[in-house]
Amino acid sequence: MYVVLLTYTAPIEEIDYVLPDHADWLTKQYEHGNFLASGRRNPRIGGVIITRPMARGKLDAILATDPFSVKHMAGYEVIEFSPTRTAPELRLINEAVVH
Repeated sequence: MYVVLLTYTAPIEEIDYVLPDHADWLTKQYEHGNFLASGRRNPRIGGVIITRPMARGKLDAILATDPFSVKHMAGYEVIEFSPTRTAPELRLINEAVVH
């Protein structure tokens, strides 16, 4: 699984202009089953995405289609982790824990 930290590289006024397109992109990723959670960072310097397990190349390809990426308005730090404990609500998506 991955945690993706987005950091804005453009002024917040420009981010706000592209935000509806980014929200549509997020919706599509949830519909395709790629993302588990997302939201703004506090303070508002970017965002956070938690993904389902997938190949790193697939995630990189997905992130490259984010309008913030296409318009060079955010940087992405991808943190891979292997969850060894999961809340009961998330056990079905954690491939590392025997069900």
